[in-house]
Amino acid sequence: MAKEIFLLNISGQDKPGLTASLTSVLAEYKAKVLDIGQANIHDTLSLGILFEIHAGSKSAAVLKDLLFKSYELGIKAKFTPISLENYEKWVGLQGKDRYIVTILGEKLTAQQISQVTEIISQKNLNIDSIKRLTGRTSLVKKEEYPRACIQLSIRGHIDDKREFTLKFMQISRDLDVDIAFQEDNIYRRNRRLVCFDMDSTLIQAEVIDKLAELAGVGDEVKAITELAMQGEIDFSESFIRRMKLLKGLSEEVLHEVAVNLPLTKGARRLMTTLKSYGFKTAILSGGFTYFGHYLQKELGMDYVYANQLEIKDGVLTGGYLGDIVDGNKKAEYLKEIALKEGIDISQTIAVGDGANDLPMLNLAGLGIAFHAKPKVKDNAQSSISSIGLDGVLYLLGYHDRHIDLLD
Repeated sequence: MAKEIFLLNISGQDKPGLTASLTSVLAEYKAKVLDIGQANIHDTLSLGILFEIHAGSKSAAVLKDLLFKSYELGIKAKFTPISLENYEKWVGLQGKDRYIVTILGEKLTAQQISQVTEIISQKNLNIDSIKRLTGRTSLVKKEEYPRACIQLSIRGHIDDKREFTLKFMQISRDLDVDIAFQEDNIYRRNRRLVCFDMDSTLIQAEVIDKLAELAGVGDEVKAITELAMQGEIDFSESFIRRMKLLKGLSEEVLHEVAVNLPLTKGARRLMTTLKSYGFKTAILSGGFTYFGHYLQKELGMDYVYANQLEIKDGVLTGGYLGDIVDGNKKAEYLKEIALKEGIDISQTIAVGDGANDLPMLNLAGLGIAFHAKPKVKDNAQSSISSIGLDGVLYLLGYHDRHIDLLD
């Protein structure tokens, strides 16, 4: 017996039992549900059901009963016949590549969303779904920490992913919004290790600059630090030059600096969530183990790799112990931890702000430049510059309800 395919679109005020009532009508006629999707915005429902039914009297009867049921429920129903050819073409799309585009900022505007979706449209990509990942925003109460994020699931073939990313980066610069572009694969949905730079990433300070101020050589050290962060001089060279300037500083000041380290906004929220969901976390820093271990205890992190200060007779010698932790060393440690934990490198995330973070950012499955210098942002996979460190959670696909229930 011939069969017909229909798309039922429902819109109207949401209410309990609505989906159950409509599907019970379909059940009476033994309809086969081919697809179903629902969205709810401000208590207004948009529901779609794609179903197959025997042609003839049964299809006419089910459409009539669905219309009556919709009238009883106070909602609008629209039916669209779907040809078998169009249905099979739609089925054929399921093998296409899938990607996730995350748009993130203190607030989102129509212009930002319009320009991002225009790029997607120009590449003949389909948007399968759009999800809001942040909580609802009050228009009356001032938000202490404003943030807004939506996630787009897109599908299709992209010839040049680099070109696609560069266009998003241009929008990001022009419109002050963060845009992350990721392949939607098994690794993205199963990230297990997150590695962080420390200075200007986990904390809002460069520790070596603070030590330099206490040693009376603040301006000299800051100038060298800036050159290193911009990638204008080799990190190891800058490290040795700065260390020499700290010679003679008393060991007693280290504790004072440690207890006053300013955590980056969103850092504690991020770490609490990652720990609760079973992630391994690490500090991979060109800074110092003394402060890394302090943060490890404070935030409950699993690993710390950093530089060890040489101290003799209670004062800094201006030297260090062991290898210098530069950019390449950070990447080595990331691989080492992943291997130890049995984690594929594609399941790792690295977060940092400086040029010496690029090797680990580019090695990780997801590299995130956090409030980074332009050179770092231009060479990283993704970036966050508009909100705090907990923005990492939105790139992982977490909704605020997944995060705040842990508070």
